[in-house]
Amino acid sequence: MKQYQFGFILEQALGHITHTKNLQATVEQDAAVRAYWGLIPFGTDGIAKSIPVFRSNWTIRAGVRARRAVMELTKAAALDALFFHTQVPAILSTDQLKRVPSVVSLDATPLQYDALGTVYGHQRGSAWLERTKWRLNRDCFRAARHLITWSEWARQSLIHDYDVSPEKITVIPPGVHVREWLRPVSRTRTDAPVKILFVGGDFARKGGLLLLKSFRTLRSLGVELHVVTRDALSPEPGLFLYQNMQPNSPALKALYHQADIFCLPTYGDCLPMVLSEAGAAGLPVVSTHVAAIPEIVHDNKTGALIPIGDVEALTAALRKLVSDPAMRLRQGAQAIDTVSKQFDASQNTQRLLSVLKQVA
Repeated sequence: MKQYQFGFILEQALGHITHTKNLQATVEQDAAVRAYWGLIPFGTDGIAKSIPVFRSNWTIRAGVRARRAVMELTKAAALDALFFHTQVPAILSTDQLKRVPSVVSLDATPLQYDALGTVYGHQRGSAWLERTKWRLNRDCFRAARHLITWSEWARQSLIHDYDVSPEKITVIPPGVHVREWLRPVSRTRTDAPVKILFVGGDFARKGGLLLLKSFRTLRSLGVELHVVTRDALSPEPGLFLYQNMQPNSPALKALYHQADIFCLPTYGDCLPMVLSEAGAAGLPVVSTHVAAIPEIVHDNKTGALIPIGDVEALTAALRKLVSDPAMRLRQGAQAIDTVSKQFDASQNTQRLLSVLKQVA
């Protein structure tokens, strides 16, 4: 059996941290692969806080740290291929991408991120700076042997916005280890209060404030709202807050298993990992029609999609699910089927490794 040595350069911000843990768990199971990990932290501490540009610009910070990580990995082993996720830490390592066969993975292109940027607190720079950024990313995409996108949404942007050949791109979504997220006991009808679950670190951007408004309208129906977030919320009847949940933890999985509906009325996201978790746990999902979310939440089949910021549409979608337990069970079962077929981390990581082996 041929043996491969692969280097993985992975940014550690937001949902990419969970993606990294899922990758590591599966890659290590492939006996043909020896993996070397370069994890690129987002934050700054020590002297880094005092360095202009470096402390304030994630692209520069990630690029510098990634170059250092690549040099360390190539000293440790004769790598057969490099894998970068995302393109942010890759764009200052174009020479390395040309030297070592490389694959670059991304959840969204920079132009797509710019389109979503307002809700992330991101602003476009001057025309000169934006042209420079576009060229750097285009050169990165050209230098990579192959590109992996999390969604068809991102794939189309590479083709139309960065002149990438369609044959050079493979769509491989992130996902969850479905067996670990399945509910131990099948869901059945119950007289207990209907529990709505929200999981999102940035409460406002993920639509939490909108969900609170909707919940207050529905509270008379006896529903409960369970919120996993890092933000503080004022106590109120029927609201349960969890601020210290860890990704993939048994306690977090238990919340999914106890819930009846998952709701993420986000204002801006690419393809949130929590949607895979909810689907694997058998929950119908109410979310927004933005970015790649319609690729995992299928309206009227695995849940409901609403317009961004529409509290009336959100309330109507939740009320329908709250009052129809048969629909909840039916859509939850369809969600399990969708996630099992398209968003299983074990299957998709094997697909990713197959691409790397071909490139090597």
